[in-house]
Amino acid sequence: MKSDIQIAREARKLPIAQIAGRLGLAEADFLPYGRDKAKIAHETIAGLAGRPQGRLILVTAINPTPAGEGKTTTTVGLGDALNRIGKRATVCIREASLGPNFGMKGGAAGGGHAQIVPMEDMNLHFTGDFHAVTSAHNLLAAMVDNHIHWGNALRIDPRRVTWRRVMDMNDRVLRQVVVALGGPANGVPRECGFDITVASEVMAILCLASDLADLQARLGRIVIGQTFGRQPVTARDLGADGAMTVLLRDALQPNLVQTLENNPALVHGGPFANIAHGCNSVMATRTALALSDYVVTEAGFGADLGAEKFLNIKCRLAGLQPDAAVLVATVRALKMNGGVARADLGAENVAALRAGCANLGRHIDNLRRFGLPVVVAINHFSGDSAAEIAALVDYCREHGVQAVLCRHWAEGGRGAQDLARAVVALAEQGADFAPLYPDGMPLAEKIETVCKRIYRADGVEFLPHIRERLGEWQAAGHGHLPVCMAKTQYSFSANPAALGAPEGFTIPVREVRLAAGAGFVVAICGDIMTMPGLPRDPAALRVGLDCDGNVQGLF
Repeated sequence: MKSDIQIAREARKLPIAQIAGRLGLAEADFLPYGRDKAKIAHETIAGLAGRPQGRLILVTAINPTPAGEGKTTTTVGLGDALNRIGKRATVCIREASLGPNFGMKGGAAGGGHAQIVPMEDMNLHFTGDFHAVTSAHNLLAAMVDNHIHWGNALRIDPRRVTWRRVMDMNDRVLRQVVVALGGPANGVPRECGFDITVASEVMAILCLASDLADLQARLGRIVIGQTFGRQPVTARDLGADGAMTVLLRDALQPNLVQTLENNPALVHGGPFANIAHGCNSVMATRTALALSDYVVTEAGFGADLGAEKFLNIKCRLAGLQPDAAVLVATVRALKMNGGVARADLGAENVAALRAGCANLGRHIDNLRRFGLPVVVAINHFSGDSAAEIAALVDYCREHGVQAVLCRHWAEGGRGAQDLARAVVALAEQGADFAPLYPDGMPLAEKIETVCKRIYRADGVEFLPHIRERLGEWQAAGHGHLPVCMAKTQYSFSANPAALGAPEGFTIPVREVRLAAGAGFVVAICGDIMTMPGLPRDPAALRVGLDCDGNVQGLF
């Protein structure tokens, strides 16, 4: 089998105008970025208001393991398969961050014969959206410190500035820094720090905004800290929202590309699901729904993080109604959840598979709690035995869901047509979707609800100052906001080593952050970091150019 990058380079891409034409878009409706990328214009999106909406399909997965699950690959394969069986389908996924590309995880364009192209562009700078988010975020940071330096008319307390800086790279040494050293000319010294760009509230705002006016309104509501009198200070108070909107004007337009089978894909926005809300943009999803019969979208990491946030945050704030959920699992990953070491995954082990299915079963139950019909996609690996696949299918049947074996990695959309038919059948039955908790529930109770009902924790450990902070935000009118849990993706618990379906644990909430512009409250749990670090052997060591100028080592 050829590598992902070899397959992507051999793709017979159509001019982006032809892909746009498949969505019913004319030349005036998009802005080309070269021959194979484009942005859909603001005016075009505004003109889609009131159109009938297609069906929305969420692809999610079990908790990720080093064995691999293939959620993005399945998303792309399902989109291609739906088109093969006669449905007009569009894929909507997130953009890739440079952090994991040069770190450990790699890119985010699918794999094998179920990819979105141009793969190299998407996993590097693409259309510059992430750079725009980084610039807008750091402009606000610069304006905060500049305001304090030039007299501090707003009476901002430097000790209570909560707005950090960002960059789209894993760099652990920047987690906590001191700025403005070197004398009065350099500003007022204070503690600060960096998050990765995908954790920025500006990224979340980009992905939740409905248009340019809503974007600026949300940016203006960003709370950067407090005054000496403990009153909140916003980006609008600093006069930063206009310039930030200008920097994000083009980035707000969804990016149009194509799959290997020349079907349309909108790739836009990129918040991680373990430290942010983990979904592609509302504008991309709504645009696709207005132009397609089916929209296949994914949420980051496992269903306990990505799907929970997609359903409790994105769907709630955007008024979206998903029609069905696809839960991706692999025999290999379930065996690892059942206690098999990575080196031993090639050997048949039905007992370990059955033990690991506890992780799958919990995710099935969780998705049903939102009123969604579920189908399990078994992402096939060549080493999977017939007995293991049969045991997995039987487990799903016992839990009242259909499991479909999928070979899209090797065969493209042709290998996922059975999954496509199952998805259509589920979507046509209709869903009874509802978020997990009401808007009026107090913030602390919302956090407890997610921890107990989704993670199955026995309780939540709040430090006293965190309950006090949540109470302050409740009193200030932010109590209606949903919560965004920042937690390890590897386990239902806060311990990344506790695989399967752990029980008898508590979730420690060590910090909370108000994202008033995005419209949620972030609860940071356990040892999760909003600025990752590079591993001992980063992928960057293997990335370079060959003698013809082609990228090597990216995959």
